[in-house]
Amino acid sequence: MTIKVSILLTVTERTILMINWDEFEHIHVINKLKQILSAWWNIDVVFTDERGMLKGYDSDKVTFSNPAITALVRKEAGQQSIAELVTKSLDDLRTSQNRFSLRKWDMVGFDVGVFPIMIENDCVGTVVAMGFFRDSNFTSRLTEIRERLAAFGMSGEVIEKCLGKLKFLDDQERAHFNELCELVAQEIVTLHLEISSREDRIKELNKELGNRFKYDNMIGKSKPMQSLYALLDKIKGADSTVLVQGENGTGKELIAKSIHYNSHRKDKPFIIQNCSAFNDNLLESELFGHVKGSFTGALKDKKGLFEMADKGTFFLDEIGDTSPQMQVKLLRVLQEGTFMPVGATESRKVDVRIVAATNRNLKEMVEQGTFREDLYYRLNVINIRVPPMRERKEDIPFLVDFFLNKIHDQQGGPKRQITKRALEKLYDYPWPGNVRELQNEIERLCVLSGDETKLMAELLSPKVLEAGEKNKVQGSRLQGKLKDALEDLEREMIREGLRRTGWNKSKLAKELGISRAGLIMKVEKYGLDKRKLAR
Repeated sequence: MTIKVSILLTVTERTILMINWDEFEHIHVINKLKQILSAWWNIDVVFTDERGMLKGYDSDKVTFSNPAITALVRKEAGQQSIAELVTKSLDDLRTSQNRFSLRKWDMVGFDVGVFPIMIENDCVGTVVAMGFFRDSNFTSRLTEIRERLAAFGMSGEVIEKCLGKLKFLDDQERAHFNELCELVAQEIVTLHLEISSREDRIKELNKELGNRFKYDNMIGKSKPMQSLYALLDKIKGADSTVLVQGENGTGKELIAKSIHYNSHRKDKPFIIQNCSAFNDNLLESELFGHVKGSFTGALKDKKGLFEMADKGTFFLDEIGDTSPQMQVKLLRVLQEGTFMPVGATESRKVDVRIVAATNRNLKEMVEQGTFREDLYYRLNVINIRVPPMRERKEDIPFLVDFFLNKIHDQQGGPKRQITKRALEKLYDYPWPGNVRELQNEIERLCVLSGDETKLMAELLSPKVLEAGEKNKVQGSRLQGKLKDALEDLEREMIREGLRRTGWNKSKLAKELGISRAGLIMKVEKYGLDKRKLAR
């Protein structure tokens, strides 16, 4: 593949190709690949921009497995030599059909690999892997390396440790080495495109939707949330029953409140009852009330919640947890607007709008015979599905800002800000507890940060820190067979790519640099069928 580098780029084009190099040291996939290179062949990796300037780490703090390389990248002369090496390699690749360059580093005597990072046919940087030999007859070069490292000012101890690290890579090992280094470059491209796509989506929403990043107390600019806001706007003037379905922690009660306080019933009562909080007998009394003497302890008449909600809205949370007997009684209220208090002989009539919510799949429960079909259709007049956090991750920055401002208003003191690395960790986590879990995480982060105004990633919960690593490279190993480890990496890259692209195989095949047919074969090989991944 011939490298094409655009010489004349507009400011806009150059901005598009800019990469956030500072994040690389914190990306698990890249770190894991670097660890594999180090563990198997003692090879160290650095990143450069297209001019060969070192990027992506603090030169004063970084430590490599080969102490000589650590010393080289910390000195200006070493950095200049790497820049010249990269520049010469890219010049050579422009006139050849090679994808990468393996060459001797003349300043020190051992070999390096230069692997271009290509975005839209433009070279935006390189992966440089250092510290190995391609020639099996390398012993004659050891004296040369000793002399050159000594001239660089290194001690005899550092030089001998360096020589002990250098290994010869035969043809098969070199093929695996090349593949791993290209994976590092590809992972950088994938990350850049993912971040750019995320930023583009947010910018697009900003243009289309102005400042509408909230609806009452709901926060979010993502497309799922915009669809939710639009639906809520449409039902403002209606009295229809609403079924709100969503996972725990998604904010179903907020939606119920929004429905009520934006309706013509807003000045009337808004009553909430969790249907899983009581057994049937207590729930019946709570919902419908009772008359004096109807059971032991019924010392006087008591109004039920339905009667208290008359002319207003009644929010029945966890409706899926009601028993079949209770479902019959609820159906009567929905159909006729009447109910019978416990122990009463005459029914009572109410005008109540019902908003029901559940985290269960009522349709499946109907098919299984655990939820009445007629009640399901009575409840499901208007269905609102609340998107889980994993489907609206672009809302995370807005939610984080909202929670930080709320904590600041409550506690005072300096206003806190979350770091980019911490925010990326929040993006990587799947949030099974949804918005409620995110809120708890931010509160925890603020407590542990003490007086610090910057919220660092290191203070996040272990589950958040570890989740991204498990999701991105579950199976990458530093021991065992090289073939197995490469297959594990390939499987995880394809798995994450399928999810990221919405199972667009043509798009993913182009990103991975393989044919669509080849990708389909690999999907079948690794069992990455969409239905299996969705489980």
